[in-house]
Amino acid sequence: MYDFKIEAAEKPTLYADLASALEGLVAGEPDGIANMANASALLWETLPDINWVGFYRNVGGELVLGPFQGRPACIRMTFDQGVCGAAARTQQVQRVEDVHAFPGHIACDSSSNSEIVVPIIREGELLAVLDIDSPEHARFDAEDEAGCVRIAEIMAKAL
Repeated sequence: MYDFKIEAAEKPTLYADLASALEGLVAGEPDGIANMANASALLWETLPDINWVGFYRNVGGELVLGPFQGRPACIRMTFDQGVCGAAARTQQVQRVEDVHAFPGHIACDSSSNSEIVVPIIREGELLAVLDIDSPEHARFDAEDEAGCVRIAEIMAKAL
């Protein structure tokens, strides 16, 4: 049984502990779907002020919903749709303070106001994107981005 209670006053410590826990969860498990499921659950239980966290997998050049925590979500999107599509297309982190101002934003959950999407890349190939939404405006900062990039690096090896 896993029982992770990760709490830290400072984001760098929180994300370091989160990365350590994630590495332990995925160690030795070859199934990418299982690893995404555990990762989304761990992030959901750990990160404050979020209302959705999960993965969209690159399936034939289209983003297809993977394991997640939160309300039901959009199932498929192209690389030219929404924040997730922008991250997939550019292979760059997308940190959006106000999703309602983002051109082409897809409102899967109207209560989401900010979002961070991190591409998961291995050997130059886009495997998936990690998507995290928050009901707060400007929820994600540079420390969140650095922490989520580390999570994506761990997941790139676990998919």
